[in-house]
Amino acid sequence: MILLSLTAYYEFIIIEYGRIMVLNYVWIAFFLIAFAVAFIKLIFFGDVNVFTEIMNSTYDSARTGFEISLGLTGVLSLWLGVMKIGERGGMVGLFSKAAAPLFSKLFPDIPKGHPASASILMNISANMLGLDNAATPFGLKAMQELQEINPNKKEASNPMIMFLVLNASGLTLIPVTVMVYRAQMGAANPADVFIPIMISTFAATVVGMLAVCIKQGINIFNKAIMGFLLAMITIITSTIFAFRSMPQEQINIVSGLVANIILFSIIISFIVKALLNKTNIFEAFIDGAKDGFKTAVSIIPYLIAILVGIGVFRASGAMDFLMDGLRSIAAIAGTDTRWVDGIPTALMKPLSGSGARGMMIDAMKTFGADSFAGRLSAVFQGATDTTFYIVAVYYGAVNIKNSRYTIPYSLLADLAGVIAAIAVAYLFFG
Repeated sequence: MILLSLTAYYEFIIIEYGRIMVLNYVWIAFFLIAFAVAFIKLIFFGDVNVFTEIMNSTYDSARTGFEISLGLTGVLSLWLGVMKIGERGGMVGLFSKAAAPLFSKLFPDIPKGHPASASILMNISANMLGLDNAATPFGLKAMQELQEINPNKKEASNPMIMFLVLNASGLTLIPVTVMVYRAQMGAANPADVFIPIMISTFAATVVGMLAVCIKQGINIFNKAIMGFLLAMITIITSTIFAFRSMPQEQINIVSGLVANIILFSIIISFIVKALLNKTNIFEAFIDGAKDGFKTAVSIIPYLIAILVGIGVFRASGAMDFLMDGLRSIAAIAGTDTRWVDGIPTALMKPLSGSGARGMMIDAMKTFGADSFAGRLSAVFQGATDTTFYIVAVYYGAVNIKNSRYTIPYSLLADLAGVIAAIAVAYLFFG
């Protein structure tokens, strides 16, 4: 018992350290850059209101962060309650069994029957279902088990790299958090980003997986791998082809309808599966809802902190300076420039999940939840994961010093997700 407690404490410290250190530098940069830009505007351009606007933004952002966090309580409790039904009802286990043939081919260096395979399957399955709290313990356990069969304890093994690249690609079927924030920010149909996110995250996963397979010499023409790739490519291309021929107004209606049908069908499947397993469904929902309430309350200081930092950065004019520069580059290239307003979320996501969430909320607040920038930022948020945070936490847990090609291949997956997100955003909302 004491050993388990110490292990849990150690894992908690690693996770918190990784998160706080990244956000620490990002948050400080917001304030220092904002001060420098504001000082230049005051001295050289005579803008005597800039510091007043910065201070007013701190009050406004703090109030917004508090109001959003409180408003999240109901919706977050609902979805975490539903997810708890799926977790206890055996849906995670069902996903793991379905994915087992594929993952046995993606991780050929793991001995048959080794417990690492089960932990990896559970981690990926939990991530796909949006069960972040369940996914992290499985991921840490998988890394510890992979370290046991790692011939070089200081260097990342091939299975470790494949595992982290798949995590960094952010593969998810149910982007709960994104839809919850869109609902709180007043989106007419919070689920209208569901299909675009699904396409984008699949694209990131396929690119990351293929790149690592080629690097590690894994046969991508194996039946399991090729079947997965063909299925994903078929889903993505058929979806794009179906919606490309529709008028924009019809795309909004049909995509929203299909997304909500899929989501409600998933809820029903969770309930039916739990019912067949004789799970106490109501009790599971209540326990999950309690977790949702605790989560909503616990994020208040984090959300206020990041929104205040972004607010200061925007009020100083630094954000406008950055966005104008990107727009100029896009205009020179002859492309539409509307995607630029959502790009801060994409740039922040590999560094910090909390920072990217703040950027997404800032975009929805500034441009509107149903604006192109608001929707695109939501797709960015759901398309990939926090690469540097994942690498720091998972490799730190097993004391890996040499990550080899983990980061560049993870960032390649992130880039694929970002490009796909922009493309599908123009298709669905353009």
